Amino acid sequence: MAVEKESQENVTYTAEQIQVLEGLEAVRLRPAMYIGSTSARGLHHLVYEAVDNCIDEAMGGYCTHAAITLNNDGSVTVVDDGRGIPVDLHPQTGRPAVEVVMTKLHAGGKFGGGGYKVSGGLHGVGISVVNALSEWCTVEIHRDGKRYYQKYIRGEFTEDLKVLGEVSGTGTTISFKPDPEIFTTTDFSFDVLAKRLRELAYLNRGMFIIFEDKRAGRENKVEYKYDGGLEEFVLMLNKNKEILHPRPFYMDANRDDVEVEIALQYFNGFKENILTFCNNINTIEGGTHLVGFKMGLTRTINEYARKNKLLKNGEKLTGDDVREGCCAVISVKILDPQFEGQTKTQLGNSEVKGIVDSSFSEAFGFFLMENPSIAKRIVAAATLASHAREAARKARELTRRKSVLEGGHLPGKLADCSEKNPEKCELYLVEGDSAGGSAKQGRDRRYQAILPLRGKILNVQKARIDKCLANEEIRTLITAIGAGIGDEFDISKLRYHKIIIMTDADVDGAHIMTLLLTFFYNYMPELIEDEKVYLACPPLYQLRKGRKVDYAFSDAEMQSKYQAMGNRGITIQRYKGLGEMDPVQLWETTMNMEDRKLIRIKMKRRQRPEDVLEEAQAMQNGEPVVVADDVDDIFEKLMGNQVEPRREFIQEYYDKVKNLDV
Repeated sequence: MAVEKESQENVTYTAEQIQVLEGLEAVRLRPAMYIGSTSARGLHHLVYEAVDNCIDEAMGGYCTHAAITLNNDGSVTVVDDGRGIPVDLHPQTGRPAVEVVMTKLHAGGKFGGGGYKVSGGLHGVGISVVNALSEWCTVEIHRDGKRYYQKYIRGEFTEDLKVLGEVSGTGTTISFKPDPEIFTTTDFSFDVLAKRLRELAYLNRGMFIIFEDKRAGRENKVEYKYDGGLEEFVLMLNKNKEILHPRPFYMDANRDDVEVEIALQYFNGFKENILTFCNNINTIEGGTHLVGFKMGLTRTINEYARKNKLLKNGEKLTGDDVREGCCAVISVKILDPQFEGQTKTQLGNSEVKGIVDSSFSEAFGFFLMENPSIAKRIVAAATLASHAREAARKARELTRRKSVLEGGHLPGKLADCSEKNPEKCELYLVEGDSAGGSAKQGRDRRYQAILPLRGKILNVQKARIDKCLANEEIRTLITAIGAGIGDEFDISKLRYHKIIIMTDADVDGAHIMTLLLTFFYNYMPELIEDEKVYLACPPLYQLRKGRKVDYAFSDAEMQSKYQAMGNRGITIQRYKGLGEMDPVQLWETTMNMEDRKLIRIKMKRRQRPEDVLEEAQAMQNGEPVVVADDVDDIFEKLMGNQVEPRREFIQEYYDKVKNLDV
């Protein structure tokens, strides 16, 4: 949506548009009810709420610039060039409107008073909650040629609104310092905030956002302005992929006061990547706008394919077929959004489904007709997906007939455990027959099952599911785990609640581990999301002096233990692989449940930016956690078809890992 002040209707924005519902007392008493939590997620939400006011002004056409600064004293400053919060006396309270906005819950121009046509944020809750949960907060307003100022301490104003002088232009500056009495942490993450601000710049075409970190030793500055809006958003999402058409499809429409904006580009891949937003809020659980888009996409492609005789008689493409390799961003702006749940993750307005369906179908139909070569590539990709899906169905049936699901037979090379309660059972995926033999002899047979793997499994990032199911090692793995694959995966049928990848501590071992993680992420993501996948940590060295034996898991630990044991009569063995350890050594160092080291793989799909912080803070009880953000992009970059992004990644991080023991 272009943001041009001159082109917008001059909606009156005065104290009469500010409506009061209740006070702030409950906010400090139960802050999590208003911002989700008092941890890192809630802390960063304060900034989002302050910035949302700038974006609301931008959506109305009154603001083109916003600047966000992390100050050295721990405070945050948010500046915009909008109209400025009204300062005239509010008719109900007799106090300045800005004071009412800052100190009264549910007071703002977003409750039908005419201040805003569409808005995001917490609908008037936002800035007052920011004020309530701050140690101090100040507001400076440029309006009517004057510079107004007021300060607040923990939500209460300390002085009346005052005029500091004359000024040209309009705008609002909010500064606040989160209250350490409320939050468990007051340390902002530049990267987390930058990700959300970049997203907002994409969603608001032409909006100029400056983000600066002025904290000592952490100085940084980024600027975002995307005149291409959602088209640039999709290009960014596909930057590491092989695309089917260079320029994205784009449409915008306004029907019945619902503004619909969609950008779409197909890539050569087996997944879909569809992001949805309503009034700039990331509706990560979709909703009616996503349903409307899916309906329109499936119907439009099928109609085009039939009219142009691109499908065989009676053949029909499913929604899964046409969405394979589809990257899209859907943004709707509506007057009265209805979100399901307090976290606003799913849009519920029923009327939006039909509006998105019809407006998108019309525009995308024209796009296909005007670009027949692109249309044929899209239909061909969907047809190939349909055939692969049918081949995968047949392969699944074959796998079922040969598996535990029907015959009760487990793979012959699986050494199963005697315990039948899956919660107590572990499956070790071991590289090679030699290490597998040692693991089988050294394990605790009650709880630990061993599945040796020969060589490297198929790279599933480059292969459809039918090819995966034709791979013997993958079929063996699916059968052993026992919960199915893909859409049919049922975690309740899982035979082991710990899947432990145990490979050699070398480059080949790291590659095998990565291939297994790629498989789990693509076809059994619930295993990772439910924290069932682990990496074993075998030692790199054995230190022996007489009868005393010790192990080291890094070069630094080896040097430290070597010095502690003295430098005479010590023999050091560098393990080149798991097969060099006998069963007793493998048990003592890597498989003993009492003192082994495991790395737990943990992620959340389609994370909100602030979730990364909460996951990082969770790394304190038990095993360490590997937190993954932008997971799709990382797997595509490292395991996908494009060579150049992989080369750039290696070049960027080489200096950081060149001396690291794998």
